[in-house]
Amino acid sequence: MKKIASFQVDHRKFGIGMYISRVDGDVVTYDVRMVKPNGGVYISNPSLHTIEHLFATYARNSEFGSSIVYVGPMGCRTGFYLLTRDDMTGEQAIALVRSAYRYIADFEGEIPGNSEIECGNYREHDLESAKRDVLPLLERLENYTVEMLDYSYKRPV
Repeated sequence: MKKIASFQVDHRKFGIGMYISRVDGDVVTYDVRMVKPNGGVYISNPSLHTIEHLFATYARNSEFGSSIVYVGPMGCRTGFYLLTRDDMTGEQAIALVRSAYRYIADFEGEIPGNSEIECGNYREHDLESAKRDVLPLLERLENYTVEMLDYSYKRPV
């Protein structure tokens, strides 16, 4: 079998940030990396689950909602995949992730979709960890540019 695109990226050469992983027709896949791959620190499952609920809800209810194809966690627990239609620009994707993560950092109240009816694992959430875990990426995205979405862009790790 051919090696898939995400396994062709040298995970030793990048850290926290947002990257275009691939473009398939009109769908753009962004890797939203919250921790350094293979860095020894990973997002806990309860935090990842809470971020997923908040990030997906925020993105689908934003002005870009019709351009969102998918928001979901990476199995390696280093971040999220954000799949968008190509009518959403890189600048808009960065702005969306920045505002979604600010929303998560400031979130108070009931986690959306957090009931036995709505979620297959509704008891495994950790809002306080989720709020902390989004902060490093929020900081990194402060002055992020479209050029930085390229995995080959030279950046500090």
